[in-house]
Amino acid sequence: MTGPTELPSLPDARLAGLLAEARALQPRTVALRRELHQHPELGLMLPRTQEAVVAALEGLPLEITRGTTTTSVTAVLRGGRPGPAVLLRGDMDALPLTEDTGAEFASDVPGVMHACGHDTHVAMLASAARLLSSHVEELAGSVVFMFQPGEEGHHGARHMIHEGVLDAAGTRVERALALHVHANLPSGLVTTRPGPVMAAADTFDIRVVGSGGHASMPYNAVDPIPAAAELVGALQTMVTRRIDVFDPAVVSVTRVVAGTTSNVIPESAELSGTIRTMSARTRALVHEDLPKVCENVGAAHGCRVLTDIEPGYPPTVNSPEPAARVLQLAAEVLGADNVEPMSAPIMGAEDFSYVLQRVPGAFAFLGACPSGTEPTQAAANHSNRVHYDEAALANGVAMYAAFALDALRG
Repeated sequence: MTGPTELPSLPDARLAGLLAEARALQPRTVALRRELHQHPELGLMLPRTQEAVVAALEGLPLEITRGTTTTSVTAVLRGGRPGPAVLLRGDMDALPLTEDTGAEFASDVPGVMHACGHDTHVAMLASAARLLSSHVEELAGSVVFMFQPGEEGHHGARHMIHEGVLDAAGTRVERALALHVHANLPSGLVTTRPGPVMAAADTFDIRVVGSGGHASMPYNAVDPIPAAAELVGALQTMVTRRIDVFDPAVVSVTRVVAGTTSNVIPESAELSGTIRTMSARTRALVHEDLPKVCENVGAAHGCRVLTDIEPGYPPTVNSPEPAARVLQLAAEVLGADNVEPMSAPIMGAEDFSYVLQRVPGAFAFLGACPSGTEPTQAAANHSNRVHYDEAALANGVAMYAAFALDALRG
């Protein structure tokens, strides 16, 4: 891909000290991260996490609002001069996993773990709020800090948008940034790209209905299992023959259930799975074609097929200028060796996509591979053995601050 568009640089004097300031806050950043890691919470209701965030922001010149339908926290920092608003997001929720890292600050909650690094996101954002508070007179505008619950499948960003986070400063934010740690990237590296960066994620459930009977006399029954088996392959053929390879889709069947015993043909079979797409066009095409394929395969076997598609997060699409600016700022603040443009989007999904549907902005990854580990060998995000290099957090704090200072330079 081509490099970032050349844009006017922020004066070096305002950038030069940001990483040093972020590193000076490292004890605070790490302490909050470890507190959250040890006490993880799931979903949209994170009362302990919310209290920890509010406590971390205490004493700063912020206007703090707690969510009414979730345990979100919105904090607004008003600059010394009037101007636009910029939003910085950090998600807060954990995953339903039993931790197996051996860390001294490992989760105290059975079956719940910060395995996607959201504890680091909260800690970085809180420290960025502290850092930017010391630069308040340099800001021509406002910074909205979005501490978001429920990213892991609960549409937390959409809840916060409905509660008004994008207008929390009294005017619609004009730029937005979210950082996400990545255990399989070199520690401290920032990477992003213009355009699609993560996929839409939808789920489907298929029920193939036949007519049960004795397994020794299938001719007296309508067996749903062959139809279900054929459907698994037919859905892959649909992807390879109906979808543009340059606008890709993934359709994965991840669950197949049928029958209760060896000598009975069941009444029905069930399939479930995920759909991943990079554009609204391909997403709509898969949603249209999948039920048709199911209906026709079922009909060929004399079965009735019921299909349900549950929409999930839309694609995460970066605006060209903010994405390019993130890469430029990373080079200036962190050094050119800590920047790498993404070569292609990934098929994971992210609900910051709801923000980027409404506001120009960027979603970027921050490498956090543990020291002494090859990135390709490190336990990945969502593993119950994942570790993140805490030294990388200062880079994230500095990037949040640089993005806001750059957007609000006046």
